[in-house]
Amino acid sequence: MSESSGLNFDFTPEQDLFRETIRDLVEREFSKDYCREVEAREEFPWDMWEKIGENGLTGIGLAEEHGGQGGGIIEQVILCEELSRTVAGLVWLWGITAFAGVKGIGFYGTEEQKRRFLPDVGAGKLMFAISLTEPDGGTDVLGAMKTRAAKVDGGWVVNGTKIWSTLAHVADRLFLVARTSDDADKPSRGITVFLCDAKSDGITATPIPKLGMRSLGSCEVRFDNVFIPDEDVLGEVDRGWRMLAETLNSERIMNGANCTGALAGVLEDMISYAKERVVFGKPIGQLQAVQHMIADTHMGWEKSRLLTYRAAWLQSLGRPCGVESTLAKVVASEECVLGADRGLQVLGGYGYAMEYDMQRYWRDMRLYRVAPINNEMGRNFIGESLGLPRSF
Repeated sequence: MSESSGLNFDFTPEQDLFRETIRDLVEREFSKDYCREVEAREEFPWDMWEKIGENGLTGIGLAEEHGGQGGGIIEQVILCEELSRTVAGLVWLWGITAFAGVKGIGFYGTEEQKRRFLPDVGAGKLMFAISLTEPDGGTDVLGAMKTRAAKVDGGWVVNGTKIWSTLAHVADRLFLVARTSDDADKPSRGITVFLCDAKSDGITATPIPKLGMRSLGSCEVRFDNVFIPDEDVLGEVDRGWRMLAETLNSERIMNGANCTGALAGVLEDMISYAKERVVFGKPIGQLQAVQHMIADTHMGWEKSRLLTYRAAWLQSLGRPCGVESTLAKVVASEECVLGADRGLQVLGGYGYAMEYDMQRYWRDMRLYRVAPINNEMGRNFIGESLGLPRSF
């Protein structure tokens, strides 16, 4: 959005043109029919990944000198929102690599790492997965961190297990978080991030059957004496959690954009069906009960979008946005799931049919009430920001 003085919710002309360009691309390459067919395969969509790379989407937000397309957080939100309107949860085929490359290596990598990885990230030739969550952990990432990296000559040897590592079975690199020190005086210390070769000996990635995003395998990943060279440490040894914490706002803003975009797709389908479906001699869109469900969903979309772009705008100015990004994530995820549920109601039996997209939106987006941070923990953080005592 424009950074001129005073209250301004206008996009720049360049951002408006960017949105139009992405909207045209999505209609041409990532239509709802195509995405529904991709999801029905329940296997990794290499063709979709190739489309993402061919169109330079993983380079949005990445500096041109590193092989990217330029732009910043606002452009990434626009891209995420427009993609999500049709691809729903499959947006993370783009988002995970963009996050690891732009927010990870782009901000914290050495110059050698940037030269080695970022041109391929920008070209869509290098795919990342994030290996953070432990089987017993969930939101308590630090308390449950059992994956260990022990120092050896020339690098580190990793043992442990990660879970819900999406794309780990097909990725080139793992954005791996492990404990490297047992002597830390705080749980947040002694954590290190590695850019692990996903094809290394000793790594076993097994997809977990799940409700939504079935084409993007989310894996249990086992590490059995996996060697990682020193050159693949990202940032400072034992200080990785500080780096991760600084990326949380970006992640939550993208969650908001993903849910807001998917909710736009839900609204489109609700309105279209309400105009076309005729019962008792008139379209169901003339019925007050249906109009109210659509109006409530539209209000939820407007609210989610405003909160998401407000958080992104604050981040673009370098201002604090922790509470604002959490608000965007919590509100947008709940409004999206609620909207998709209303959509199922409006479409009736067709909403339950796999030949329509409404069930796909509901299945995919239900996840974001519990991930990557559950909304109860988000509320705890918001409550703490209002002066209430910490609850965990």
